[in-house]
Amino acid sequence: MRVITLTAAQERVWSGVTALDPREVSCETAAGLVLAADVVANENVPPFANTAVDGFAVRAADVAEVPATLRVIGTLAAGDGTEWHVDAGQALRIMTGAPMPTGADAVVMVEDCEAEGDQVIVRRSVKSGVAVRPVADDVRAGDVVFSAGTLLNAAGAGVLASINARRVSVFPRARVALLSTGDELVTDGSPLVRGQIRESNLTMLELMIAAAECEVTNYGVIKDDEALLEQTLREAATNHDAIVTSGGVSMGDFDVVKAVLSRIAEMQWMQMAVKPAKPFAFGLLASSDRRVPIFGLPGNPVSSMISFELLARPALRKMMGHTANLLRPSVRAIADAPLRRKPDGKVHFMRVFGHFATDGRLHVRDTGPQGSHQLAATAAANALAVVPDGNGIEAGDEVEVMLLA
Repeated sequence: MRVITLTAAQERVWSGVTALDPREVSCETAAGLVLAADVVANENVPPFANTAVDGFAVRAADVAEVPATLRVIGTLAAGDGTEWHVDAGQALRIMTGAPMPTGADAVVMVEDCEAEGDQVIVRRSVKSGVAVRPVADDVRAGDVVFSAGTLLNAAGAGVLASINARRVSVFPRARVALLSTGDELVTDGSPLVRGQIRESNLTMLELMIAAAECEVTNYGVIKDDEALLEQTLREAATNHDAIVTSGGVSMGDFDVVKAVLSRIAEMQWMQMAVKPAKPFAFGLLASSDRRVPIFGLPGNPVSSMISFELLARPALRKMMGHTANLLRPSVRAIADAPLRRKPDGKVHFMRVFGHFATDGRLHVRDTGPQGSHQLAATAAANALAVVPDGNGIEAGDEVEVMLLA
């Protein structure tokens, strides 16, 4: 099998997936999702002029010279719709968020005032408009508040609530089925016998898939039984948007995964010029009127993690409406210590820990052993250093870094 570049593999995988059909969701559940249609405001925010501070609503002209003594005509709290009017020489005690009375054009903070019975002494002058939030100061009715393709965050969900956009059209979270195979994998905590290892990939991948804003169903470890595996895959395809498998994609693997997927799905078995994560499989499994993407990750835990980051996670993001920045952000960093490697024709993704130093630059150093099976060292990493073919990066040199957190 010909070894291909990572870019070629990514093109194959990402071109094989399409965005899910949009659906409407409540504004409370829209954070983390991509909008499928523009959101237009039907209301002004704020809907009325209101005060930004606790204090006294006044006419700015009345406090041009201080101290100024004004007559207090009443008190207005937030949520109180009583209509007040402030005439010359008057002031209205007012609380943050309360509607501005007619006649008044500014608010003096309570800290700059001294109340005495039905009078207030204003000790600081203010100009017209001070501490007043005008109508539509934040959002104006008719404005396109968010364009289609916008990734909503928590603040964005709050904006939707503020304009009474109770439901919006979004690309939904991908429903992902996760499974692995292998009679050697132990999941129940029982003592190991010779040839057995404890399962770690599914534990790790379930969290990674969920962190990518997907809904994940963990089918666990499926025994090395072709009929059982085929049944599980077909079942998963009926009610999921994608399937992620772990293990069984290497050239030398004697595994039921290859046998079953080669028979029931349109598969591409790839060997990439990267380390770790050289083997990867991608395919489409027909289910009713759909073709469900399958991402076949390698079994070594670090390889599994990195191939998910480089290929599967971006594809899932595309399915959920993302059109740009499918990969995590990359920056140029300074290597605080050498990042050693040997020439082998591959790009190495080395696990590193990065921190910002006093020079304002990101500085990185490796987190320990870089073997594809050594997950413990990987757990300390918050970035991947992209080290091109050669002897590595010298201390003090720049290196491209993909941020993981």
